[in-house]
Amino acid sequence: MNSRFDKLLSSRVSRLLGFDKYIDRKVTLTAGKLIGKRGGKLNWNPKAIYRTRFDIKSWSQAQDMANNVDTPRNYALQILLEEIRLDALLTSQIENRKRQTISAPFSLKNEKGDVDEEKTNWLKKQKAYKELMNAILEMHYMGYSIVELDLNKEKELVVTLVPRTNFTPQNGRFYTDYTDEKYTLYRELPEYGKWILEFDSGETGICNKAVPHVLFKRFSQSCWSELCEIYGIPPRVMKTNTQDPEMLNRAESMMKDMGAAAWFIIDETESFEFAKNVDTNGDLYKNLIKLCNDEMSLLISGAIIGQDTAHGNRSKEEASHTVLFDLVKSDKETAEMIWNHTVMPALVKIGWMPAGLSFEFNPEEDIDQLFDFTKGLLPFKNVDNEWIKDKFGVEVSDKETEQTDEKQVKKKVDQAIQERLSLFFGEAPES
Repeated sequence: MNSRFDKLLSSRVSRLLGFDKYIDRKVTLTAGKLIGKRGGKLNWNPKAIYRTRFDIKSWSQAQDMANNVDTPRNYALQILLEEIRLDALLTSQIENRKRQTISAPFSLKNEKGDVDEEKTNWLKKQKAYKELMNAILEMHYMGYSIVELDLNKEKELVVTLVPRTNFTPQNGRFYTDYTDEKYTLYRELPEYGKWILEFDSGETGICNKAVPHVLFKRFSQSCWSELCEIYGIPPRVMKTNTQDPEMLNRAESMMKDMGAAAWFIIDETESFEFAKNVDTNGDLYKNLIKLCNDEMSLLISGAIIGQDTAHGNRSKEEASHTVLFDLVKSDKETAEMIWNHTVMPALVKIGWMPAGLSFEFNPEEDIDQLFDFTKGLLPFKNVDNEWIKDKFGVEVSDKETEQTDEKQVKKKVDQAIQERLSLFFGEAPES
């Protein structure tokens, strides 16, 4: 009886707009579970997104929607953030910073603090590890990430990133259709923290700060391309008597047959001149594009790395990489904390990971400096061959050493004495 009632309620909720606003929380949870996928997980309706031209006004309107106190909606802002991620420099800067964390070596340790080599090597080979780590790091740039976990027939973990347009972490609502008014309080679902994981930075994300720089950069590139079209292939001008139809038609035919460049016909008594500001090679747009690129580099990497080749130098690049290294170190600390407090407990609950393990990145080492220290120790201390192989990837073995026992030393001393005596007596007496 209760099952039939729940199905009827779910059907009514799916048809009536905003019906769940007027029912209590318990009924909202029931409706949310029935609307979702098998097992009570989230479900969303894919929507076609039409590419339109974005400007500062659309950015301001999207932020106003997200900052609405009563009913915040994030879909407009998230669509805009996904659009600016098409910028080449912004993409390269973000991927460069993320990959240093995703590819960093890590270990799974037991409660005693010992490394579980078997589980560590197993997790490194799992596709789900990179997907989870990518979702964690993306919260810095997009504001938040919410993933849905599942196990396939081979018991492999499947990680699905739920579209950010359908969530409003400000009030914990999930919209099946982000343009609709129906929602589910996803944090109240029993799957939350087990099959549904949320990574929220509590901010709008770094990419939101890069929006004006990407928009101005696109504007500059568009204007520069238009300048190239006009200035690179200048229009052709022909003067004729425009009052004579025969002469006008002949002039028009001549201009069409001469090429593809823009052209126009003026009267003999008229004149045409280019404005002075058109006589340029595009330095104005180039400088604006460079400014936007520099600002995006400062946002993502903390410094301008490898872009100003005209005035670049080694010391500047090394200092910039040090700043980026500090940001990557902060990303690792955040990812490590989320893995231990959110991801690992969830993986234990669903039975994909044994209990009692903790996630930890391996300490960073300066290989060049360590190699110099090792070379300095070799004449005085014995260094293990396996350690050298693991650290530097060099196959090494011990040299064949001469015997240094007392008999060998005495034998060498006797030989030396015999050689000295033979210089004076011709043949040394036997000892």
